[in-house]
Amino acid sequence: MMEQPEFDDRPEATHDSVKRFEKMLQNREDSFFDLDTYEQIVEHYLEEGKLEDALKACEYGLSQYPYSLELMLNQAQIMANFQRYDEALDLLERAALFNPHDLDIFYLRSTVYGLIGDYEHAIEMLKEVLDYAEEKDEVHYHLGLAYQQWGKFEEAIEHYQQAVHGDLSNENALYELANCLDQLGKLEESLPYYLAFTDRDPSSYNAWYNLGIAYSKLERYDEAAEAYEYATYLKKNFASAYYNLGNTYMNLERYQEAQEAYEKTLKCEEPTPETICCLAASLEKQLNYEEAIKHYKESIQLDPLWDEGWYGVGVCLYEMNKWFQALHFLRKALNLNKKNADYWLAVAETEQRIGNAISSEEAYRAGVEVAPEDVEIWVKWSILYYEQGDFERATDIIMQALDECPDEAELYYQLTVYLIHAGKFREAFLYLETALTLNYDMHIMLFEYFTNLETQKALYKIIEQYKKE
Repeated sequence: MMEQPEFDDRPEATHDSVKRFEKMLQNREDSFFDLDTYEQIVEHYLEEGKLEDALKACEYGLSQYPYSLELMLNQAQIMANFQRYDEALDLLERAALFNPHDLDIFYLRSTVYGLIGDYEHAIEMLKEVLDYAEEKDEVHYHLGLAYQQWGKFEEAIEHYQQAVHGDLSNENALYELANCLDQLGKLEESLPYYLAFTDRDPSSYNAWYNLGIAYSKLERYDEAAEAYEYATYLKKNFASAYYNLGNTYMNLERYQEAQEAYEKTLKCEEPTPETICCLAASLEKQLNYEEAIKHYKESIQLDPLWDEGWYGVGVCLYEMNKWFQALHFLRKALNLNKKNADYWLAVAETEQRIGNAISSEEAYRAGVEVAPEDVEIWVKWSILYYEQGDFERATDIIMQALDECPDEAELYYQLTVYLIHAGKFREAFLYLETALTLNYDMHIMLFEYFTNLETQKALYKIIEQYKKE
């Protein structure tokens, strides 16, 4: 006779059970549910993020099935989420009485101890488990988590390495290993593990994806692109991989390919302001300003408070010489995020283009207050006065900049320019010497400010003399 299919696990069955459970609570009546049904109800609530309802379902389930390990683990996890740590630990201790060798109990207990800052207890417990556990790699993984939570990355790395050596398919251990190595500035050491993983299981799109992340952080963008490309080949709807691939192409200045990657991202997931802005930026880099503006505005429609969208429109309009229109959007971005130095700089430059010198100066001043280490803002602020022939004010601004950034060669070259124009040649050449010491090759920028052939020859002679020395 044909075997009857089991229908109880269907989504409709779970939905019906949830409705029955909620009706029972509403009417304050008693209804019978088997253990599997309670577990399905709890899982449903957890997936929906309804922790209060999930906790209530656990309590009712345990009143009928007091020895259910699954329900006790779920209830303890929810209690921990609500910071009811003592109750969670008491429940887990009770669970351990009935299931003394269940590793999930020990893992969850160690997590709770970590949450209350008792890392020694969490680690001690896991080390005891290590003596008899068959899957030692999983215990090492949890030990790594405990040490990582404690901020002891070296110890965490040792256990993650043992977890990966025990089971190369443990992607979580591999991912956390890379995180810890990254924290210590040793991300390069994670590459052999990822490469071994991809050799062992070339079809693991997650392994290729994480390899791409590692290469990206190391600024090895060509290799990162290859890894992300392979991840998207293995998983056609891998939105995160397409998105990261787009970012990698942007770093490689392959803007057309970046555009295509972002478009594929949007086909694989719901549009977000961030992704749409990235797509717009790729179009902006291709000088397709009209199309870029269209997408930047789409991001604003999705989220009117998305300052990057307003800024993007403003930048494109600026590049199109539509400065009055640009200023509206740039000011809007600035009002949404006054801590962004780029926004202050853009407003300052646009006000300068319009001829609003006072407003421009105010924006430059605010910009250097937000980011005193930003050389570009100091230089462009000084140029505002240089173009007015006020070499003394331009010099003062660069001197202020040097207080904040004393090792930036560009500032010394800029100061040299202003002092020469002010006729202070002896002082200028002293600063020029410092500039040449810090970055000799940058001296070429001087010739942009001096079109007079005699002045260029004099500068060249001094620079060449320094080179010979």
